[in-house]
Amino acid sequence: MEYRRMGRSGLQLSVLSFGSWVTFHKQIDDGSADELMGYAYDNGINFFDNAEVYALGESEKMMGRVLKTKNWDRTSYTLSSKAYFGWRGNENKPNQTGLSRKHLIEACHEALQRLQTDYLDIFFCHRPDSSVPVDEVVWTMHNLIQQGKILYWGTSQWSGAEIMEAHRAADRYNLIGPVVEQPQYNMFERFKMEQDYIPVFRNAGMGTTIWSPLAAGFLTGKYNNGIPEGSRLAMEGFDWLKDRWIQDAKLEKVKKLTILANEMGVSLASLSIAWTIKNPNVTTAILGATKKEQLIENFKALEVLPLLTADVMGKIEEILQNKPVIDLA
Repeated sequence: MEYRRMGRSGLQLSVLSFGSWVTFHKQIDDGSADELMGYAYDNGINFFDNAEVYALGESEKMMGRVLKTKNWDRTSYTLSSKAYFGWRGNENKPNQTGLSRKHLIEACHEALQRLQTDYLDIFFCHRPDSSVPVDEVVWTMHNLIQQGKILYWGTSQWSGAEIMEAHRAADRYNLIGPVVEQPQYNMFERFKMEQDYIPVFRNAGMGTTIWSPLAAGFLTGKYNNGIPEGSRLAMEGFDWLKDRWIQDAKLEKVKKLTILANEMGVSLASLSIAWTIKNPNVTTAILGATKKEQLIENFKALEVLPLLTADVMGKIEEILQNKPVIDLA
């Protein structure tokens, strides 16, 4: 396993990590979660990602139960949660969502209870909140760090401009600013990581914990001939994912990528994950799996990474034709 510094912070994360979005509680039970987290940990993963909104709090409870059973040395792994959407679903009332000081502090306390831990290594603002002054957000996160309830704080799905605004607020009051962003990044979702965040990486030195490196399984090739029963895109409530990925032009590119992967003697999944972690601005790619076999295959990305020569990367770009144009003016 390779470990990378989370931006300019002192924290080291495994380049592959494990997350619970969609899978925990909705697709797998405690036994499967125990097996998957155990395999991940035993093979060097030291970062486990979660959020208040995942399965409306049940995902964190499941991960908390597994961690309690495992009884691993707490200093050997890092744990995250995210706040913004709340966990009460349609029952959310004012102040039970968003980034107000009230919700962030209460969401942190609730996450600690569900995960059965004394502190979070990373606490993310799951979305930007234009209705809350950025000064309030930065002060709240700074105070949670001062209280020892979180060690680092970050953003998720913020724009580069919004992240830099948070840093300006932190500098203005001499506070601890965000040190990590959690964006989506894969072969078909490139704008933020390869264009919008370039000034953020250069000026603020942010790390990234990227999600959906396989585009919800689209980049495994399993949707090339339709949507298999029991797959993520077949689940009720995830039509938006299906609409996003199941498009003819994208399917044609995935089929060409599958041919390239076959020529290299690797799976499309391991090639796709290796492609994301080849970007030096990626600290870690969060894996999500429902079966141990999937996780084993995903780990092969570490073996594929050295195979991504300039020639291979060129062939991939030839297929994708979607590289963001960086304006250096």
